[in-house]
Formats: sequence, structure tokens, C-alpha cells
Amino acid sequence: MPADEDKYPTESGRRRFVKGVVGSATLASVGTGGAAAIGTATSSTGAGGGITQYMAIENTDGPAPRGMPIVPLTIDGGELKGVWPEVKEVTEGGRTIQVAEQDIGGVTYSSQWFQYCGVQTYPGVRPDEDQNNTFRVASGAGNTYEWMSDLETGEPLTVDMFDDYEEWGNGIGRSGLGKPAVGTWRSEDVEPQSTMPVQVLRSPKIEQMAQEDEFVDAATEQGFMAWLNKCTHFCCVPGFKSLEGSANFGAEDRVYCQCHQSVYDPFSPVSKSFVALPRPEE
Repeated sequence: MPADEDKYPTESGRRRFVKGVVGSATLASVGTGGAAAIGTATSSTGAGGGITQYMAIENTDGPAPRGMPIVPLTIDGGELKGVWPEVKEVTEGGRTIQVAEQDIGGVTYSSQWFQYCGVQTYPGVRPDEDQNNTFRVASGAGNTYEWMSDLETGEPLTVDMFDDYEEWGNGIGRSGLGKPAVGTWRSEDVEPQSTMPVQVLRSPKIEQMAQEDEFVDAATEQGFMAWLNKCTHFCCVPGFKSLEGSANFGAEDRVYCQCHQSVYDPFSPVSKSFVALPRPEE
């Protein structure tokens, strides 16, 4: 790639402005940028962390260094719940620490998938944190999707809310690709800044993907998929079919981050790696 080219669409007007900080995030291998993130990435304190292989929805455009991690889910009594890995003790650096990991569809699913963008400091990412795993309606969800306007913040997301997923549309891109929602996970009774945001999507395409891929089959149910909704560039909160302006960047049928025009494809799960940040000492 020539020196004067980068991944930003010309229309964004952000090509020169953020190119330097994108470089710093890439060097830090965490995609967060900033002095605090770089300091944490180079610190040896804390528990866990290190090179982590994970499954993500693929980053297809923009400055994000990698995809956003998938949250395997299950359905319990009609409620959508994220799967939390099994907690075990391991010896690391001469000390015993707790980790949360298990095999899902031939992939080692770990709590370290979510240790970036400061999430490694959130209570919900601690392996033994006593949290309910139900996906719940996020505050202000109705501002993102009109269909969520009548739902109460903290209300469980349930299968019946998505009954029209094969026809749903909101005037952005094509209708019938699936129905999205914005929620929170493992975040009851925590400070707002420590809330783990998730996006949930029910789609006929996900049902088809589950028939063709072992991990997708194990990590999804009834066409539902979820991911931690933190952009791996500068930790903004993207959205699937949530902004009309996404059409200017070919992202009207994708997950689009309006901060710096990163685009993700929820219908393209990929295996990626990154340097997970250590959790604070217990």
C-alpha cells in the first residue's frame, strides 16, 4: 500500500486526523490507543492476559484492527443468555489464579476474549463474578431501534421480541436480513461505566451458518447471535442497521461504527488473535 493511502473512506474526512493514533493502537496490539491503554498493555501486573485466540464478527473496512468477539448464547425459558465459561484454577507465573474457559464447537472460549478496551477492569469479566448472564435491554435502546422504545431498561431480551425477524426492516438497507437489539450482559448493579454492551441479532442467515460451521452451531441458537459491542479501534459502540449514514460507506447491511467508519460483518465469523489485557489483581 502506498504511503499516502489508508483504510479510511475519502468521504469520512478523517484520513489524516486519526492515522497516527491508529498506528499507536496497532503497536499496542490492543486497539485502544491512548497513554493509559498503552501503559496497561506493557504492565505485567494483574491476572490473565496475553496472546488470545478468539472468534469474532469480521472487520471488513475502516481502521479497526480486528473483529469484535462473539458471545456464545443459549435460550433458557425464552430468555436469551450469554454463556459464561467454566471457572477453574491454573498456575501462572508461580501463583494460582482463576480463569474461565471451556470448549465450544471445537474452540477454546475464554473470558480473555473480552479483555480489551478497559473491559478487563469491569466486574462482569471476572471469572468468578456472581452475575446473571441474561441479556437485558440497554438504557436508551429506543433511541437506537424504534421497536425497543416500549421496553424497560434492564428487561430480559426474549425470543418472542424477535418473532418478525424474517421480515423486519427499519428503512436502512434491505429488510429481512434479521432483527437486531442492543443490550447489556453481566452488568446488574454495576456503575454505568462498567456496563458490558452487547448486540443481539436474529437472522435467517445465522440459521444457515449454523448448519455449515461447528462453532456457529454451538454458539448460536434459533438464529440468534451476540457479540461484545465494543469497536476494537477506539472502543466506541457500533450498530447493525442503526444509522442511515452507514449507506455512504457500504455498511447499511453491516455493523457500522460512526466514530471512524469501521465496518463489521456479523455473517462472517472469523478466528483472530490479540493481546488480551490482564485483569486487575483480585
